Amino acid sequence: QVQLVESGGGSVQAGDSLTVSCTASGITFGTHTVAWFRQAPGMDWEYVASIFRRTTNKYYADSVKGRFTISRDNAKNTMYLQMNSLQPNDTAKYYCAASGRVIFSNQNNKMGYEYWGQGTQVTVSS
Repeated sequence: QVQLVESGGGSVQAGDSLTVSCTASGITFGTHTVAWFRQAPGMDWEYVASIFRRTTNKYYADSVKGRFTISRDNAKNTMYLQMNSLQPNDTAKYYCAASGRVIFSNQNNKMGYEYWGQGTQVTVSS
């Protein structure tokens, strides 16, 4: 049984930093494309960042590029999203996702992922 468990969400002030984590069991992150998505209340899902499987290549949404960093620790089977210079419009529930089959051009599409965490809330106040 595959499980992705997120942790590290919380409430911060604008300009602060926060790191969220996602630990997997039942799959190996190194052989899967891993990604972070987010959803704010009443809004569509938004792709945040990803690392394509079997590579160290990282990809980001324009809205977070330069502020967020995705990383993966294969030894711990854990992925991270370090978020700097947080702004109120970063407030959302953040979800980790993994896929062993998503194609490169579709990695920013949530429909491509078969494994999901339960989400962790990040709230940024001004």
